[in-house]
Amino acid sequence: MAPSRKCKAKHAIAYLLYVELEDIKPVIWRRVWVDSGMSLHTLHHVLQASMGWTDAHLHAFSIRGKRYAVPHPEDDPDRLPIDERKVLLGQVLEPGLFFGYVYDYEESWIHTLRVEDTKLITEPYGAAVVDDGQGACPPEDSGGALGYQDYLDLLRDDQESEDAQSFLPWAGKDFDPRRFDRYAVNATLLRMARNRWG
Repeated sequence: MAPSRKCKAKHAIAYLLYVELEDIKPVIWRRVWVDSGMSLHTLHHVLQASMGWTDAHLHAFSIRGKRYAVPHPEDDPDRLPIDERKVLLGQVLEPGLFFGYVYDYEESWIHTLRVEDTKLITEPYGAAVVDDGQGACPPEDSGGALGYQDYLDLLRDDQESEDAQSFLPWAGKDFDPRRFDRYAVNATLLRMARNRWG
């Protein structure tokens, strides 16, 4: 009788990512758990929902000097990105890694991400969970980090000014740059995961 072989259960890894939107004070940040079985494309959807963007513009990841994105007809044929839909997080992430994510090439919302922690999980859970965060997402098309920072300074220093008053109806009369609702974000992420990130 042949000796029995013990099957090793294959463990997935969960990554805790710290995400910070560059060049804005006070800092806008999130901490979000994702699993190694997700693709970079799924991470894109996680970041959009976690931060509060609307996925209205192109984006790309930069990891160890390589660019990952969904190929686009306007891409430079000499600098084609690696297709992010075909790359799993477990293939590119590791503890302590810093990497970048840019959303909206025109306004260049640059996010710095760091793998802060990892833990073994018995199976990929296919969802993402935000542990914590700070600050509201800037409204789309608000001029990039510099333009948005100008609006924040106006709202802080001279809320009654004409420029501040023109910004608020466009951003939303109830816009509060300090607001971050973790429960609402996690409900959105759960709904997206149930819809298979479609």
